Amino acid sequence: MKFTRTVASVLTGGAVMAIAAAASAQTKIKFATYVPPQHAVSKYLEKNLRDAAANSGGAFTINYFPGAQLGPPPKYYGMALSGQAEITWFLHGNTPGVFPLSELGTVPLLFASGELATKVLNEPAMRKALSAEHKGMHILDLHAHQPGNVFMGKKPIRTLADFRGKRLRVPSGPVRSMAIALGATPDGMPPTQWAEALQKGTIDGVFTDYGGAGLAFRIGPVTKYATELYFYVGTFCVCMNQKAYDGLPAKARNALTAAFARDPGGTGKSFDFIDGIGKKRMMSEGTEPISFSAADMAKFRSIAKNIAGEAIAKAEKKGLPGATVYALMQSLGAKHAKSSKSFWK
Repeated sequence: MKFTRTVASVLTGGAVMAIAAAASAQTKIKFATYVPPQHAVSKYLEKNLRDAAANSGGAFTINYFPGAQLGPPPKYYGMALSGQAEITWFLHGNTPGVFPLSELGTVPLLFASGELATKVLNEPAMRKALSAEHKGMHILDLHAHQPGNVFMGKKPIRTLADFRGKRLRVPSGPVRSMAIALGATPDGMPPTQWAEALQKGTIDGVFTDYGGAGLAFRIGPVTKYATELYFYVGTFCVCMNQKAYDGLPAKARNALTAAFARDPGGTGKSFDFIDGIGKKRMMSEGTEPISFSAADMAKFRSIAKNIAGEAIAKAEKKGLPGATVYALMQSLGAKHAKSSKSFWK
């Protein structure tokens, strides 16, 4: 009996050790963002990644670092590239000049919703076209926020002429060009600084979406006016350090792919969904919505049409296929337009 108990004890102890070893063998993956965890898109991305972990065969777990815990917004591309955080969510425009082809997606009046842009960006042909400028990282998801507007701290923009002389935060190269064409001075200030800068008057306003303004970065209390133009989207990547991705077993890699492939437009839909919520909060905080006259809106659209050519030319000057990529975005946009939300209708 003693022998039997001893053997059982050894076997039990061995099983416990094996379980512990398996648990310790799990890869702990850091997922980092610069927006708060309660943001709808943060929740969507976190769910996808935790689902992938659950379906990875125990290969990895997710440690989530939201709310810019690991650094300011411009750092998140570098974090994924270096592996400081294995997976990050970053805005392409936060690192000017690094993603000229991806930023073509932010050309004014190209996409009518985050859903539409996200479906286009995740098409295999588009992923292939943009892969070179994401070298060193594995793309898990490309997406865009809903079309953005201009939010002003103290001075309203009621007419096209009101843009002149204003200092405005811009999210990308094409929107920077648009600001200049309108007579404004562009500023690349990261979103974590907007509220203070608007309050102090360091900047006059920001180009962003209602979700970012009203929910993610809470500038409603220091924003008196919102001029509703719905004219551009911002593009983002959920990217994983390539070496970290390659180091995972096939089942884990497949689980990551499947988590985002189940709804190629899902991240954009999450952005579209919070547009009305962000607007409602800002209105409750005293922000006044403004619409252009038909004449000014027509002039605005005319100016915007010239920005595409400028962005394409800049990419081509670098030896990149700007015209080809932009044409692909247009054709894929037409393909998905009927099945996607539009803020222009």
